[in-house]
Amino acid sequence: MTLTVTLERQINARPETVFGFFTDQAKWLSWMGADGQFTFEPGGAFTTNVSGDNYAAGTFLEIDPYRRVVFTWGWERGGMADVPAGSSLVTIELTPEGQGTHLRLTHSGLPSAQACAAHEEGWRHYTDRLATRAAGGDPGPDSYM
Repeated sequence: MTLTVTLERQINARPETVFGFFTDQAKWLSWMGADGQFTFEPGGAFTTNVSGDNYAAGTFLEIDPYRRVVFTWGWERGGMADVPAGSSLVTIELTPEGQGTHLRLTHSGLPSAQACAAHEEGWRHYTDRLATRAAGGDPGPDSYM
């Protein structure tokens, strides 16, 4: 059995702006991660130091400008051993709403309720930081670091 986490939130920035935070290394690292290597194209791999000694890795599967980004996700080092690198799927959907963006993040293929809870907490933390950054603010130092 696999489980899914879904988060939705409004971001006070246009989809074109929010999309850039999923397809540009410097922008990505401004809201999540200390460093990383990204190849932002279908089939392109990434590895990122999310926090401390926790390194996530996966592959971009779909990049549909301003609307959708899909990538595999898991932990190369640290993180949760039952969610290995590339073993789950994250889908980011961006929909214009007024002057902002409705973001829907779906993380599927998680192996347990514990993995769901941990990833939901992490995605809530990081989408809060993303919303602040995309709207032009500074989320400050990452408390997960």
